[in-house]
Amino acid sequence: MKVSTWELDPKKFLTRKETLQLLAAGENRTKAWLHVTVRDHFIADLGLSTGLRVMEIAALKCGDLDLGSRVPCLLVREGKGSKRRRVFFNDNFKNHCEEYLAWKQDIGESTEADQPLLLSTRTGGHLTTRAIQKAFKRCAKKANLPSHYSVHCLRHSYACFLYKASNWNLRLVQKQLGHARISTTQVYADVMMPEIKKALDRLYC
Repeated sequence: MKVSTWELDPKKFLTRKETLQLLAAGENRTKAWLHVTVRDHFIADLGLSTGLRVMEIAALKCGDLDLGSRVPCLLVREGKGSKRRRVFFNDNFKNHCEEYLAWKQDIGESTEADQPLLLSTRTGGHLTTRAIQKAFKRCAKKANLPSHYSVHCLRHSYACFLYKASNWNLRLVQKQLGHARISTTQVYADVMMPEIKKALDRLYC
């Protein structure tokens, strides 16, 4: 019953229009932007482009980004269940990563492999999950999104969009999200059932 409630709750994932709003709010990334603004929008794009859990985002180091591979990716060193995995992403986010790393260097933040990707200017260490949630809220407000969304909606949204973009490849979604069981990933298939029905209805048209 818990899964069914999630399936019917639109507060858990962004629509395509809302996703575009969120990304558009951060399009003009310039050196003149306030520190917090640049970082906030990188966090939002990171969540939408990789589907990482908040704790996984918080733990990232600069060296976890692999932008030189044929398909760019990042390393999750310790996901849920202490499992490591590589998460692949597209060239648009790769470009954003390069811009973000260059910006970090411009403002004097280290981009050495063992340094936090998301640096807390208050502690000098990694941003906390609470700080990341606040960053998302600021970004969502700028994009005029409803206040009920939390940072975890980025993961749900990513999963839904990836499932559709991959032609309903549930195994691919499972691997990217780091789910131990396919039954966990199945909830996204259930959410996208109306899209599947539309595709089937057009099958011989």
